[in-house]
Amino acid sequence: MTMGDPIQLKDEGNKHFQAGDIDKAIECYTKAIKECKDKNTLAVIHRNRSACYLKKENYASAASDASKAIDIDAADIKALYRRCQALEKLGKLDMAFKDVQRCATLEPKNKTFLETLRRLGAEIQAKLKTTFSTDSRVQNMFDILLNEEMEKDKREKAANNLIVLSREDAGAERIFQNNGVPLLLNMIETGKPEMILAAIRTLSGMCTGHKARAMAIIHMVGVDKMCSIMAIDNEEIALATCNLFQCINDSLTGGDSREYGKEEALVLDASKDLKTILLSLLEMVASKKVSGHGRDQALNLLTKNVPRKDRKDKNNSRTLFTIDQGLKKILKVCGQVPELPDQLPLTENTQLIASVLLNKLYDDLTCDPERNNFRDVCDEYIKSKIDPNNMDKTLHAVNVISGLLQGPFDVGNALVGHQGIMEMMVALCGSEREVDQMVAVEALIHSSTKMSRASFIITNGVSLLKDIYKKTTNERIKIRALVGLCKLGSAGGDDYSLRQFAEGSTEKLAKQCRKWLCNPQIDTKTRKWAIEGLAYLSNDADVKDDFVEDELALKAMFELAKSRDKTILYAVACTLVNCTNCYDKKEIIPELVQLAKFSKQHVPEQHPKDKKDFIEKRVKRLLKAGVTSALAVMVKADSSILTDQTKEMLARVFLALSEDARDRGTIVAQGGGKALIPLALEGTDTGKVKASHALAKIAAVSNPEIAFPGERMYEVVRPLVSLLHTDREGIQNFEALKGLTNLAGYSEKLRKKIVKEKALPDIENYMFEEQDQIRQAATECMCNLVTCKEVQDRYLEDGNDKMKLLVLLCGEDDDKLQIAAGGALAMITAAQKKLCTKLTRVTPQWLEILQRLCLHTNPNIQHRGIVIVYNMLNSDDNELAKKLIESEMLEILSVIGKAADNPKRQEVIDAARACLVKAMDLDLIKPFTSPS
Repeated sequence: MTMGDPIQLKDEGNKHFQAGDIDKAIECYTKAIKECKDKNTLAVIHRNRSACYLKKENYASAASDASKAIDIDAADIKALYRRCQALEKLGKLDMAFKDVQRCATLEPKNKTFLETLRRLGAEIQAKLKTTFSTDSRVQNMFDILLNEEMEKDKREKAANNLIVLSREDAGAERIFQNNGVPLLLNMIETGKPEMILAAIRTLSGMCTGHKARAMAIIHMVGVDKMCSIMAIDNEEIALATCNLFQCINDSLTGGDSREYGKEEALVLDASKDLKTILLSLLEMVASKKVSGHGRDQALNLLTKNVPRKDRKDKNNSRTLFTIDQGLKKILKVCGQVPELPDQLPLTENTQLIASVLLNKLYDDLTCDPERNNFRDVCDEYIKSKIDPNNMDKTLHAVNVISGLLQGPFDVGNALVGHQGIMEMMVALCGSEREVDQMVAVEALIHSSTKMSRASFIITNGVSLLKDIYKKTTNERIKIRALVGLCKLGSAGGDDYSLRQFAEGSTEKLAKQCRKWLCNPQIDTKTRKWAIEGLAYLSNDADVKDDFVEDELALKAMFELAKSRDKTILYAVACTLVNCTNCYDKKEIIPELVQLAKFSKQHVPEQHPKDKKDFIEKRVKRLLKAGVTSALAVMVKADSSILTDQTKEMLARVFLALSEDARDRGTIVAQGGGKALIPLALEGTDTGKVKASHALAKIAAVSNPEIAFPGERMYEVVRPLVSLLHTDREGIQNFEALKGLTNLAGYSEKLRKKIVKEKALPDIENYMFEEQDQIRQAATECMCNLVTCKEVQDRYLEDGNDKMKLLVLLCGEDDDKLQIAAGGALAMITAAQKKLCTKLTRVTPQWLEILQRLCLHTNPNIQHRGIVIVYNMLNSDDNELAKKLIESEMLEILSVIGKAADNPKRQEVIDAARACLVKAMDLDLIKPFTSPS
């Protein structure tokens, strides 16, 4: 016989199986299967290996091996029963039932088969019952929803139940199987907003994470139908439909983790559907039939899903396709002039969203030919619109340039430099019509930067704008001209010695902006420009100080920040960053200043009002005027307008506001805690760190349930843990530990979350820290975590110094540290008796340290020491108990325990008495006898 003899290998496998070595058995059977030529032997080996897999709880392999045996012999009763067991475990009850039916037919008297048959039959009945009840519930919901006579609150309840049901996979499948999609379409046809919303949200649930169902729904509902719903003039419906498109997109592009067979994968090719959706969204962008809200969401979907998420991905074909099919449509949106007749419906935000999209598309291009093509399309589009005989068409062209300057600046900047464009803008500034002047001045402002390609701006920009500013009697034009001047003049940042241009002082201009800001007679769009002006002017410390003193102006700015017009966010954020001085400071190095003075160079200087006490006063003023509630609204803005850069600025402001612990209550009361979480979870790295740091400050001093209501408490943990990283600053480590300590003291669920986020190794490292405050904060944090089972397990493991460190920290001469370390030891030795013995093995100084705790003058520390002694006496380690009572510890306990009752030290006295009683129970000391 050769080594590869299947019969011998099979017998060897059987021996291993009998001996309980399942892995070896599987190995032998697997070799035997490779070598075996005889069909009947092969069936036996597969059947045997199936038994092994059952033991290993690998039910899929067990079922497949049993099937191979049954294929060879349909009446193989052992294989049938094994397959029945495996299928039951896999939840395929009906198939398992069929197998055991065949077994019972072959051996009608076998008790095991009959019992299994009865049990599976009952389980299947029960399952059918619940299935039918779901089905009847689904029917029932639709009946209520589509019944005109039904009371409103019943219908609302049914709608909510339907949405909730659709969010679970089984529920979604039930709705789908019960004719749900046509019924949802009936709900949409009623034309009632609340019905449409419920239907769209239910569809979103059904499309989430399930590619096959999402594709079926696209074909049953139709992309055009979905677009026409998103086009309705109703913000909530537009947003809900946008969310439906996003769910579908995620499911079709791989947000679905289900395994499909080969045949299904071929059928489920989503590329055609994705292309249809992309073309339909581009169609919506410039369609007159679409509402402003619908247009915003179509643009948002393009911004989110067209450019590559990851630059490593080399394929930017979606962007190229979008530019090819839709760039002109997006430019058309940028060019709309709402004051003229016959324009597309827009919201206040549409044109900025379009600029952001243009910027994202341009950024996604990978080479010069692609960029040149983008510029050429823009250039041609603008040329086709400029018409000396048609003012409105020409305005459209100028507005497109404004849109490009707010998006891909280089493209707009190059166009402004082209022959004749600037001259045309200047000519429009002198027009009789207000709208011509407005569009031209705004375009001038957007092109007014130091990097301008138009030499005209560099040489004549200031004088032209001054000219308009002085001559015009129209406030709306005046404000815009002023912003252009501020923009061209604000080169110096917060440098005190570069005072702005000579025309009136900076303070005067700012005062004018504040006046406009507070004037309700002026339209919102124009008041917004006043904030743009302040964003530039507030680089100057006198301007900041005057602005925060003007509570009406602050409140007016906050009201605007909360309004529907979100194009203002960046300017508000800039102004707040300036007022709180939370930008990155330029270091002024004394040697360089001397050198600069010597060589008559310009020396940057700090303004006296940029010193710390002034900044603190400004923060208090902003808080009093309600800055937090404005920030909380700003954070909720649409993702495409709330760019990462703006988020970072808001995070900087929050951190500056939460500097003083006394102000944190105000911040929490106005919703600041909740608002910080999204800023800490996404954005630039700097932004996330600053927001996490502000969260840590708030978490350290607030009741988590009030500061972060509901599930948000658990979302705060990850940002705090991220600050424990060693490359973060010490103050960030310290405040994160303080915040985590407060959370850990709050609930077991929060402790588990902290452990799950892998905070323990970092906290343990900081317990070794040289710096006293960090070491103390880490020990306090650990003290609040030791009630957690996972933490106790780490202390029970061998081969680490965790226990030793806790004992040694109890011996440090620092009350707060001893309270924390002693508290941790007291709780952990109460929870895990084994640790009492371990405590005595980690350091020879254990007894001395323990005695010092029990003799401490601070009753809090003393109490912790005595509780540790009690735990040791109570630890079922008799040797240890004896050792303690034979040491000076008995005398210490006796002195404390015999003392008279004293309310200030009662806890300590009671604990010592409990130790003495325990020692009597253990027969280590005789009971007290009172002297007769």
